[in-house]
Amino acid sequence: MKQNIAIIMGGYSAEVDISIKSGNVVYTHLDKEKYSPFRVLILHNKWVALDANGKEYQIDKNDFSFLLGTQKIVFDCVFNAIHGNPGENGAILAYFKLIGLKHTSASPYQMALTFNKRDTLSVVKEYGIKTATSYYLNKRSQIDLDAIIAKVGLPCFVKPNNAGSSFGISKAHNLAEMLPAIQKAFKEDSEILIESFLEGREVSVGVIQYQQALKVLPITEIVTENDFFDYEAKYQGKSTEITPAILSSAIQEKVVFTAKKVYHSLNLSGFSRAEFILVKGEPYFLEINTVPGLTEESILPQQAACAGISLKQLFDNAIQSALN
Repeated sequence: MKQNIAIIMGGYSAEVDISIKSGNVVYTHLDKEKYSPFRVLILHNKWVALDANGKEYQIDKNDFSFLLGTQKIVFDCVFNAIHGNPGENGAILAYFKLIGLKHTSASPYQMALTFNKRDTLSVVKEYGIKTATSYYLNKRSQIDLDAIIAKVGLPCFVKPNNAGSSFGISKAHNLAEMLPAIQKAFKEDSEILIESFLEGREVSVGVIQYQQALKVLPITEIVTENDFFDYEAKYQGKSTEITPAILSSAIQEKVVFTAKKVYHSLNLSGFSRAEFILVKGEPYFLEINTVPGLTEESILPQQAACAGISLKQLFDNAIQSALN
């Protein structure tokens, strides 16, 4: 008998459209002979399951089921394709934990931890992982630009503490650009992180649980046409992604070792994609994505393809890992 799979997508953040694209790719590539997949749209104003024609069916939040005609559809597993709130920050996963429904992501606590950039950096630093110098603000903080610049220097990056897809991020080159950058970040989140600029090559590496073992995927180097890897560079073709990255064996070993260390130090499971800047051959950790983009053009699927793993295999493995 086929297992019912809910592919949750959408969400409550600015990443809603990207999440829907990822969810539709998962739906397209999931093995229909093995599973009965349903896309489930999670939005502020509705939670609905979609049939193959896009007809909507109201989700019963008591047990995350829905009625298809007279048949009650109960799910065996949830494939989490929600970037941002409430999927990537663990909120909806805590609900699934309460009702006993398995899912493809890490635990709610680990997801909440890794979605918070400041807290993630605090954990990995304890394991000796190199990071940029950072300065934290919330909306009640007094903004002392001189103190910020004295700590992180210029240029620097100003980013929302809890957000993805580079929404709200700015690179401030001088004092005059600092306050507008801070205001822009606060439009996305009530907490922001200001980080020192690191000069070096940017690389991204996926670490996943694959066939019951930890697997580091081929490394990608990101070469952007813009000042940094912003939304336009990520989603509108303003960057070149080189997979596998052309790195010396020594640097590659350092990146792989550090990526594994980050994964273990954060006690993760399921998908992850970590970002690093290579400074004089040393990887400096930037952040980690626990619900990375899953379209055919996204970085983690590119890395999986380079490793000989198809999207069908990648998504099937995530579900089997969750069920087992």
